[in-house]
Amino acid sequence: MTKTEVLALLKVNKDERGIKNWKRLGEKSGGLKSYGIGLTKLRKLGKEIGKDHDLALKLWNSDVYDAKVIALVIDDPKKITREQAETQVEQLGKCGLTHVFSSCGAALAKTPFTVELADNWIQSKDKVRNCCGYGLLYEVSKITTKKAPEEKYFLDHIKRIKESWKDQSTSVLMSMAGALMGIGKRSKKLNAAALKVVRKIGPIKFDGPDGNCDPFDAEKHLTSDYIKKKLGI
Repeated sequence: MTKTEVLALLKVNKDERGIKNWKRLGEKSGGLKSYGIGLTKLRKLGKEIGKDHDLALKLWNSDVYDAKVIALVIDDPKKITREQAETQVEQLGKCGLTHVFSSCGAALAKTPFTVELADNWIQSKDKVRNCCGYGLLYEVSKITTKKAPEEKYFLDHIKRIKESWKDQSTSVLMSMAGALMGIGKRSKKLNAAALKVVRKIGPIKFDGPDGNCDPFDAEKHLTSDYIKKKLGI
């Protein structure tokens, strides 16, 4: 598909309710337009379009939020470079792309340098990179193959969050809690270690487009019946 064809596809799938919610964001929209399409639908459309690195780069340069999300979904992890990642992270702005950029099945989380990038961005003084770094760490926590880091790697990150979560911005704090939630689902030992920290952090209040979002509580996820059964707790 071409960029023009993708934009036409997005227009056909526009969601009027989503458009109204987008307009409520005001300055937080980062100056981007949107067809109001939900993330689940955008990911489905991305699968229909298929992997296309060149098309992804063209869509990323669009002024349409939905097109940028499609770009993150269809990009080819094998062709994404560290330089591209550093350039794009600088362009995220305030339009809510941070989470999608580093998580939600985005291609960046599947690159050969994901673990290294996560560690680098977590240690950055830039808050956007911090958010993305912890988003990538969440994705790393889901790896179950031989490529997965050892348990000590995750314990070290839990310790880092424990020592640095205070006085963080809401966005960074939520990314930290998300990473802890992912890590705590890997094993009984990691679950116990992650729970100690998320209980100190507590539920995190945040503002959604309509202002009616429940606080993000990672503890609920780590103490669910499903996780208890899975880890034998």
